[in-house]
Amino acid sequence: MARRQAARVDGNQPDLVEYLRALGATIQHTHTVPGALDIIVGFRGIDQRVEIKDPLQPKSKQKLTDLEANTFLSWKGRTPIVLFNKADCKLLLKKLHAERMAINKLEL
Repeated sequence: MARRQAARVDGNQPDLVEYLRALGATIQHTHTVPGALDIIVGFRGIDQRVEIKDPLQPKSKQKLTDLEANTFLSWKGRTPIVLFNKADCKLLLKKLHAERMAINKLEL
């Protein structure tokens, strides 16, 4: 039986996780689970599956692997996203906040 290579964490992942937490998100690391992508971000009652890519790596290393791409295509829930930097993190949380506000209006 072939052994699976240990999942590698992109160089910017610890910094982005720390930043997301500082902005009020919770993080579940899932990079060690095949096909699960890197993290799940929870913010204002909404979860988002996330793949992190390092913009300092060559473009070839920034592409989704076949397994990651399959996860993006086959996942029946919220479409996963890719984060590269802190600006992407901030935009993600802004979108999740806006979604929560829209949901709140529907619940009134």
